[in-house]
Amino acid sequence: MNTSKYNLAVPRYTSYPPVPHWNTDAFNLAKAHQSFVDEVRRKGELSLYLHLPFCESLCTYCGCNKRITKNHAVETPYLENILREWAMYVELLKGVDYRISAIHLGGGTPTFFGAENLRKLIKGLLNEQQLSENYSFSFEGHPANTTTEHLHTLSSVGFKRMSLGVQDFDPVVQKAIHRWQSVEQVQTCVDAARDEGYDSVNFDLIYGLPFQTPEGLENTFTEVTKMRPDRIAFYSYAHVPWVSKSQRAYDENDLPSPSEKAYLYALGCSILNKAGYVDVGMDHFVLPGDELFTARETRHLHRNFMGYTHDRETLQLGLGVSSISDSGSAYWQNEKVVEDWAKRIKSGEFPIFKGHNVSNIQGQIRQRILNISCYFKLHESDLIQALQVDPSLNEKLFTFAKDGLIRIGVDGMEVTPKGKNIVRVICAAFDPDMNVIKEGIFSKAV
Repeated sequence: MNTSKYNLAVPRYTSYPPVPHWNTDAFNLAKAHQSFVDEVRRKGELSLYLHLPFCESLCTYCGCNKRITKNHAVETPYLENILREWAMYVELLKGVDYRISAIHLGGGTPTFFGAENLRKLIKGLLNEQQLSENYSFSFEGHPANTTTEHLHTLSSVGFKRMSLGVQDFDPVVQKAIHRWQSVEQVQTCVDAARDEGYDSVNFDLIYGLPFQTPEGLENTFTEVTKMRPDRIAFYSYAHVPWVSKSQRAYDENDLPSPSEKAYLYALGCSILNKAGYVDVGMDHFVLPGDELFTARETRHLHRNFMGYTHDRETLQLGLGVSSISDSGSAYWQNEKVVEDWAKRIKSGEFPIFKGHNVSNIQGQIRQRILNISCYFKLHESDLIQALQVDPSLNEKLFTFAKDGLIRIGVDGMEVTPKGKNIVRVICAAFDPDMNVIKEGIFSKAV
């Protein structure tokens, strides 16, 4: 494959439309909230994402919304405001019969917060709430500060899934990205979680980081596969210094070239496949029997702002600074500065600063992109409909097919193993807003 030809700046498609393409001027919050209430009533379930933004140290690679501080006095007022925000949605849902199906704590670093404060948060969220029969609670942790107290306390309030940001064990890479955790720290954390009864452990790993080499990555994967996490998210490093200024801590010349980065990805995939992991979607690997594996096999896989999930989590309410909510027919995002978010909550307002109402046509495009990114397939009827809407798509698909990236037959379109490496580019072909690709908005596909 010609790496440079397909190394385009395209969305990751954790939403459609992607956030930079939202029509914020036409956003109708009342309509969005009504669609949210209607969808909760229809599904009878609700998934919660809580953004906990604080970190004690800046990881230079990270593009997430975060606040760097060692002042732990920020914990209590922040969590109190999350509970105030949740109370507004509980009031909005008054009279609706629903259950909480999932809670995910993301960041930032959720384990920045003390174990007891996290317990109070979850107890406050679940006060007078009912849980779904197969509810799923998960949290993201830093291996260097996730304690046995965190694990025990969160387990006691229903958490059984843990995700650790490992990234890379190479000390040269760790120094460049300003994130340190040893193999021993990660192993200790995993062992403690297993002893506490956690039934799912995920590792986040990244390829394309500064000074990363095949030898270093192979050593990392050797250690990772020994620990046998249930899931591995093997993400492409997104170099977006115009968004995340900390990425200017190193030079572009310190990053692997596109062809070197593609090799790192292929190397990681090969090691994981040999170790018994199965690829799910564009960047997740799981052991057979994992819930995501089952979701893929039964066509209940979904992709959202947290990555890949099962479809019970398609309806997501985001709480906390910068969190994004998805009702299916609308998105909205909270204020991105902690003080602005807190001020609006204290004044009794929903702390939303932008959103997008999804049109019927956009809903159809969203489903096509979900099918491609989750299953690498598009049914014949969906393909025909897409070509009718955008005749220019035919030429793009012809080029993909000629380059061996897709196959088109009587059943529709299927992405080949070769094409999976750049599936974001294939998804972008079905996105009319990406007919003209602009630099400086999205990260590169390779």
